[in-house]
Amino acid sequence: MEVLLESGGDRVALVRINRPEARNALNSAMRGQLARIFADLAGNDEIRCVVLTGTEKVFAAGADIKAMADAQPVDMMLRASERDWALIKDFPKPLIAAVNGFALGGGCELAMHADMIIAGEGAKFAQPEIKVGIIPGAGGTQRLLRAVGKFKAMKILLTGEMVSAQEAEAMGLVTEVVPDTEVLDRALELARSIALLPPIAARKIKELVLQGGDLPLDAALVMERHAFQLMFGTEDQKEGMHAFLDKRVPNFKGL
Repeated sequence: MEVLLESGGDRVALVRINRPEARNALNSAMRGQLARIFADLAGNDEIRCVVLTGTEKVFAAGADIKAMADAQPVDMMLRASERDWALIKDFPKPLIAAVNGFALGGGCELAMHADMIIAGEGAKFAQPEIKVGIIPGAGGTQRLLRAVGKFKAMKILLTGEMVSAQEAEAMGLVTEVVPDTEVLDRALELARSIALLPPIAARKIKELVLQGGDLPLDAALVMERHAFQLMFGTEDQKEGMHAFLDKRVPNFKGL
C-alpha cells in the first residue's frame, strides 16, 4: 500500500502518502487508495477529524508524468480520475493537511482539498503544469483562485514557480507555518482539539463554508440560519449549553 491509514489518537485518523521513491507522485493506484480510505472514513462514526500527510521531505510532487506523457484525450477521459478526487472533495468531516517539503501540481491540489493546511518552514507549493504543456486538472485553477485571489493565482499558474511556505501563508493559501519537525504534531494537536467538539456542528460548518462561498450572500445567510436553527435539535447543543452554565467540561456524543 502506497497510502497508509494510521491512528492519530482521540477519534483522529492519520492518512499518510508513502511513495518516497517517486516523491509521492500521485499515480492512479494511489488516487484509488486515497478514495477508498476517505470513503471508509466518511462512514466511520468513531472518526471525527482526519490529518493527511506525506513524508518528512515531500507531501506529494504532483502527478506521475511518465504515466501521462504519451496519453491521448480519450485515455485521460477514460481514467475518470475525477471520481477519486470527488471522495476527498465531498469528505464531510474536518480535514487537515500537514505539509512538509514539496506540494506540487496534483500535490498542491490535494492539499487544497483540506480545510486547513499546516506547513513546515521548508515547504514549497506550486502548480507547474504549464511547464510541461498542460494545465491543472484537479481543481488547481479554481481552488487557488478562491484561496488567494486572481492576481496571486495568475502568477502561480502562469509561471509555474514555487511559492515558499511563508509566501503561501501571507497570501492565504496556508493556515499556519511551523518548524519542519513540528508539522505533524501541530496538525494532530489541532485535529484532536476539533475531535473533542460536537461533530454535527463541525460537519455543518464545513458544509456551509464550502457551499456558501459560491452563493449570493443573502442565499448563503438563509442557508446558515436554517442550519443554526437545526442545531437546537441535537443533544450536543443541550449538553454544550448546560455544561457552560454548570461550569463543567462538555461531553459531546455526536447526537
